[in-house]
Amino acid sequence: MGIKGRLIVGQSGGCTAVINASLAGVVEAALPDDRIGDILGMRHGIEGLLRRELINLRAEPAHVWPAIQRTPSAALGSARYKLSEGDIERILETLRELDVRYFVYIGGNDSADTAHRISRAAEHAGYELHAISVPKTIDNDLPHTDHSPGYGSIARFVSTVTQEIGLDTEAMRRVDPVKILEVMGRDAGWVAASASLGKQRPSDAPHLIYMPERPLSRERFLRDVQECHAQHGYAVVVVTETVRDETGESIARTDPVFSQDAFGHRYLTGAASYLSDLVARELGLRARFDKPGTIQRMNMALASEVDVNEAYMAGRHAVRAALEGETDRMVSIERVSSQPYESRLGLVPLEHIANQQKLLPDEYINQEGNHVTEAFREYALPLIGGEAATYPRLRAVPFATLGSSVPAEA
Repeated sequence: MGIKGRLIVGQSGGCTAVINASLAGVVEAALPDDRIGDILGMRHGIEGLLRRELINLRAEPAHVWPAIQRTPSAALGSARYKLSEGDIERILETLRELDVRYFVYIGGNDSADTAHRISRAAEHAGYELHAISVPKTIDNDLPHTDHSPGYGSIARFVSTVTQEIGLDTEAMRRVDPVKILEVMGRDAGWVAASASLGKQRPSDAPHLIYMPERPLSRERFLRDVQECHAQHGYAVVVVTETVRDETGESIARTDPVFSQDAFGHRYLTGAASYLSDLVARELGLRARFDKPGTIQRMNMALASEVDVNEAYMAGRHAVRAALEGETDRMVSIERVSSQPYESRLGLVPLEHIANQQKLLPDEYINQEGNHVTEAFREYALPLIGGEAATYPRLRAVPFATLGSSVPAEA
C-alpha cells in the first residue's frame, strides 16, 4: 500500500523545544522507504510552498537529524499564515507539478485547519494526497488528544522557574514581598497551572494561580494577595497573559502596534505589570513581575524527555499513517497509564481538531478559582518527566528555619 511520490513537510506556529524532534521523526521515518522520493522541506511553513522555497531534506547527511532532534525552535522556519481560497488552488497546482503525495504539517489548531483544507481540496479535485497533521502547541489546547507535544517542556520550565522565583521572593520579602509571573496561554490555563508542579508545601510558590477559565475579580485578587502575605510574609502569583476580568475583557492591554495575528488572535501585553501596579497602589506592598516571553516555549535546557520522545514518535507515526493510506488526520497521544507513565499514538479526524479548543476542565481548578487541584498534578507530572526539578537541600531546610537550632554566638 502507498502510492509512490514525494513527501513534503513544514512547521508552523510558535516554536517549541520539541517541534524539531517531530521534524526529525518525519524525516527519519521517510528516508528508508522507497515509496517516498524526495523529502521536501517548506521554508517558513505553508508560505514556503506558495513561494516554492523548498529544501530537499533527503540530501542532508544522516548525522543532522539526531542533532536537530535536540535543537529548539523550528529548523525549517515557522510562520503564521491563513490560507485564502486562491492560495489553495495554487498549492494544489504546485503539489501536482512536484508529484507530492504525502503532506505532513507540524503545528497547532490553525495548522490543523491548513492541513484539513488542503486535504479536502485535494479530495474534491480527485488528486491522491495523504495529509497528516503532527500536533504541536505549548497551550495544550488541542482536543481529542491527552496532551500536545511542546506542553511537557514548557510545563517543566514554568514549574522550575516558579520555584526559583519563590526562593528569591522569600529571601527578598522585606524589600519586594510580592512577585507576579506572567506566562503564555492563549485562552486556556494549562501553562499557568503547570507552575504548581514543584510545590510541596503550602508555603511553597506559587501561592496563587489565575487562569482564563475563571474571571479575575480585582477585589478578590487583592484579598487573596493580602491573605497570602499575612500568612507567609510574601506572595508569589502566576497569571496567564490572557486572564480576564468579570466582564470577559482581558486585564492585559492589546498591543497597539501588533494588534492581532493572521488568524485574529490578539497580541496582549501588560497583565502582570497591571496587577503589580494594583498591588502597590491598593495594598501598599512593593510588587515586581517577571515575564519570560518566548524563551518559555522553546527552552531546551529544561525540556522534558517524555516530551522530546513523544514529539519524535509523533513525527514517525505521521509518515507511517500516510503510507498506510490515511489522510485528513492528526496524530493523537493516548494515555495508557500514569504510574508508570505509558502512552500510545493514534489518529483523529482533522475536522474534529481544526479551530477547536480544549480548556482546563473544572476538576483541575480549585473551588476558589485561584489554584489547581491534585487531579491536575496527577495528570501533568508524568508529562514533565515524572517530577519537577526540585532543590532538595533547601526543601529539607527551608530558609525560615536556618539558624533556629544553632544560635549565633554573641
